[in-house]
Amino acid sequence: MAVVTMKSLLESGVHFGHQVKRWDPRMKKFIFAERNGIHIIDLQKTIQAIKDAYDAVRKVTSAGRSVLFVGTKKQAQQAIQKEAERCGMFFINNRWLGGMLTNFVTIKKSLLRLKKLERMEADGTFENLTKKEIAGLAKERTKLHKNLGGIKEMKDLPGILFIIDTRKESIAVAEAQRMGIPIVAVVDTNCNPDGIDFPIPGNDDAIRAITLFTQIVANAVVEADNEVGLRIIENLDEGESEDQEELMTDASIREEDQEIDISSYTGEEQSPEAEADDPETEEDDLPVDIDRAYGEDA
Repeated sequence: MAVVTMKSLLESGVHFGHQVKRWDPRMKKFIFAERNGIHIIDLQKTIQAIKDAYDAVRKVTSAGRSVLFVGTKKQAQQAIQKEAERCGMFFINNRWLGGMLTNFVTIKKSLLRLKKLERMEADGTFENLTKKEIAGLAKERTKLHKNLGGIKEMKDLPGILFIIDTRKESIAVAEAQRMGIPIVAVVDTNCNPDGIDFPIPGNDDAIRAITLFTQIVANAVVEADNEVGLRIIENLDEGESEDQEELMTDASIREEDQEIDISSYTGEEQSPEAEADDPETEEDDLPVDIDRAYGEDA
């Protein structure tokens, strides 16, 4: 039986949102307070969203459909691949190719080409070719495997998508919506939850938070036939000090917290203290050169 505890959510930094000035007003219902210019996510709603997403994934898996894990940002790549392979599902962790769902017929041709190149390398066909031809085919195989290796055995469209960061994976979201494929997605305070079938409010930048969410979805696949399902422990472990029990959860607002008020969001700069409290929220601010990140594949 999969177990999710409030302590694990807190330790993973799931409750940390983005700077107030970067929020999306449509996420207001998932936010309960602001602290030092940083939005704090309501963990009670996160827990309920986890339950709903867990049940949805179990239902799809029990029906014999597949789950596609999608997360191409650097913080998510390793967790997405590891957990997808653990539960025997498909994943995209390098780059989302346009038309991967809406033009799956063409994608299947690329998958067949990838399998053919791998067979040629395994059965000794390469030995009868020139070095230049081998180099060209090896380069093509590497490129195809990098982008499509995670869905090499996927014969049909997935039954549900699990997405990390709907802003970065906006094309995947749009294609899934167009094809009528349900979406489970982690939505941060700067994301738009509208159109997401099972939004999970939480930090989509911290590696530990991403890993935790991905493990939960993978567990839903592994335990699809388990009638017990998911167990939520909302209290911290017994024996913890009272100070620890009063950590920033969704249930209480400290004196220095402010109630949410749209008029208060004036785009003030974040204080140095806030930056020290929540380094994770700045990860996606790092300048990333797409061409450098993906090389020739971009």
